[in-house]
Amino acid sequence: MTDTIFALASAPGRAGVAVIRVSGPEAGPALDALAGSPRPAPRAAALRRFRDDEGAVIDQGLALWFPAPGSFTGEDCAEFQIHGGPAVVEAMAARLTALGLRPADPGEFTRRAFEHGKMDLTEAEGLADLIDAETEGQRAQALAQMTGALKSLYETWREALIGVLAAVEGEIDFPDEGDVPDQLARTAGPPLDALIDALAAHLDDDRRGEKVREGFTIALIGAPNAGKSSLLNALARREAAIVTEIPGTTRDIVEVRQVRAGFPVILADTAGLREAADVVEQEGIRRALARAEEADVRIGLIDVSRETSETDVRDKLRSGDALILNKTDLAGDHAHHVPQGAEQGPIVFPVSARTGEGLSALEAWIDAVVLERLSAREAPALSRARHRLGVSQALESLQRARVALDHHPELAGADIHLAIRALEGLTGRIDVEDVLDRVFSQFCIGK
Repeated sequence: MTDTIFALASAPGRAGVAVIRVSGPEAGPALDALAGSPRPAPRAAALRRFRDDEGAVIDQGLALWFPAPGSFTGEDCAEFQIHGGPAVVEAMAARLTALGLRPADPGEFTRRAFEHGKMDLTEAEGLADLIDAETEGQRAQALAQMTGALKSLYETWREALIGVLAAVEGEIDFPDEGDVPDQLARTAGPPLDALIDALAAHLDDDRRGEKVREGFTIALIGAPNAGKSSLLNALARREAAIVTEIPGTTRDIVEVRQVRAGFPVILADTAGLREAADVVEQEGIRRALARAEEADVRIGLIDVSRETSETDVRDKLRSGDALILNKTDLAGDHAHHVPQGAEQGPIVFPVSARTGEGLSALEAWIDAVVLERLSAREAPALSRARHRLGVSQALESLQRARVALDHHPELAGADIHLAIRALEGLTGRIDVEDVLDRVFSQFCIGK
């Protein structure tokens, strides 16, 4: 981190204002070269003319100075707020390059903040998620993580494990000491049990955090011409899928992303379920069944305007799913007399995707399900596969330690060490270079 880096921190393209950030040991001299003396007071904006190497004015804007360690990265930093025309930005970048600075790599500013102890790895990931947030639910989850919710939880567990480890290693290292009871390791049992329960509960969240980031999936399934594509278009408020009278029009999965109850939702229209001789349609049906199996919620459709069997569709549904009795406008009162089945079965909605009858009740139900499944709980959610893997590894180590505790405290101590290391890997206390490279490479340039 001996280089001084710069990057456009605002969106590229024509804009009213553009922001260029600089970080590193030459940030101060670069600020002096462009903005002249005296240097702005720390963390106070100063109106300046920015000049090229021949003294010609490039632009007039605001200059800011953030001396180390009181900056985002922990290094000397400068910021230029200029007019957002491409020519102005290009001229400023050329001047900074001529001064010996280099363009920043993706995520390099945040990585330097991490390396200087300004944030841990979970907070850095929360910052990246906050920048990418498109819904209110994503924003709230990312902000909680960026401000240390996961860090605090993992550090609490780590400190508790250090206390347990001290008790275990006390018996191993000082078995003959008078102030170390013979059964000291057994006193570690209750807190170890509590930690195992806490980690298991953290993992048992139906992947709520990942779904807030990536999307809650709803699969539409049913026989050909049951109205799946029409329902998708009605829910999407646009013609996202082709609708025809020809059975088997939908061969592949058609997805629509939308925001419901403040969270990202993915609606998936699938191929009609039937016996198919066509190899392409067979593949479409295989994909439809796979998507239904992995979806968070399934919505099965039945065309009640004609004689049909609902058995095949209902067999694919679970408690908490929905069964749509579609085309009620063509079926008269028949749709309202279709039996709902067991109490714990899917909820039934009479709907006409063509006229919109019953859609408001269906959409209200979808919103309620999404809100109930994804709303924030008291404990912060696991938001990435990396977090889930680290907590799982820590839990497995603690479970082994608990089994070994009574008879082999030295083995228990080794496993507790592994659990502590897994938690430290989550926050970045241990330097795992490939993990850091993978995390920060996903950031946008300028952050």
